[in-house]
Amino acid sequence: MFGVIMAGGQGSRLRPLTLTRPKPMVEVLGRPVIDFVKDAMQDASIDTIVVTTGYRGEQLEQHVESWNTLPNPIDAWVNQESSPMGTAGSVRLLSEHLTETFVVGSGDSVASFDIGALLAAHRASGAKVTMALWEVEDPTEFGIVGLSRSHLGSLDGQLREGYICRFKEKPTVAEAFSNVINAGLYIIEPEVLALVPEGEKFDFSKQLFPLVLEKGWPMYAKTIDGVWFDVGHPSELIRAQHTLIAQRQTLPFPLPKGDFEGNSFVAESAEMKGTLEGSVVSSHSMVGLGTHLEDVLVMSNCTIGENCMVQNTVIGQGVSIGSGSILKNVILGDGSILEDKSSYENCRIPASE
Repeated sequence: MFGVIMAGGQGSRLRPLTLTRPKPMVEVLGRPVIDFVKDAMQDASIDTIVVTTGYRGEQLEQHVESWNTLPNPIDAWVNQESSPMGTAGSVRLLSEHLTETFVVGSGDSVASFDIGALLAAHRASGAKVTMALWEVEDPTEFGIVGLSRSHLGSLDGQLREGYICRFKEKPTVAEAFSNVINAGLYIIEPEVLALVPEGEKFDFSKQLFPLVLEKGWPMYAKTIDGVWFDVGHPSELIRAQHTLIAQRQTLPFPLPKGDFEGNSFVAESAEMKGTLEGSVVSSHSMVGLGTHLEDVLVMSNCTIGENCMVQNTVIGQGVSIGSGSILKNVILGDGSILEDKSSYENCRIPASE
């Protein structure tokens, strides 16, 4: 079975982290985000994965090639877009390969759940498309999905599994008819892909799926259990690492080697002389004596000096922070250098500063 991972976005809300890398290559708990959905697909016996890329696709191509030589290898390759084609348009470029039921996932979200259960629901329902759903407390920032008990049935906002009957993008509180959202993973029959105009920019959620509903074709959806985070904002990176650490005993994939210290993680190759709370220190990074990290993500090859206070901050690869610095609500791009006793709050610092 074919799986397609969409990885063409620029991740503008994650800048400056994404100034030097595509969004799917941003790390959470020492792993590129794209690896989470790859593992979930592989666990569902998907044996071929194609990654659609655009922005900085050369980095993804090198990473995807490594999947072919892992201890548990998979046949994987990259399809580079010459121009942005939208989510459905990018997958349409692969139509000659997608002649049977296939799975499409997003490479820029932390997603780990049972795709096999979703495939079983798809086959049992007779649907043309089956969508993974995620339950949220506040649906106003997402695209919500309305379900019915039967194909072409009436909306029941309490359902967590059923036939899709309605969509609504970023509803107001009054407009929210459910609190389950599109989690960005789909099981699709090839005749659906034929509805996408050739050579035209086209989107799954905004164009293709409403068209499928308009044609009266059955679409099914199932709320998933597991882990799902849309890491479009730096705060989501911190929330994702908290959840992965808390659920580490039940995760279906191995975590990097290192030490878990309460609600924090220090990679095996990192040097830790300070204290941590809800933080991750990735490989080959060093944290100096007297430094305290609270809700911080430190990516690989970073150096943080002594007696620093760092809170609610995401630190890109190869960053150097001088001793005595104070950072709160900061995003540091790859290669940033801060002098001793630097003080920043509520800002984003690219490598040039």
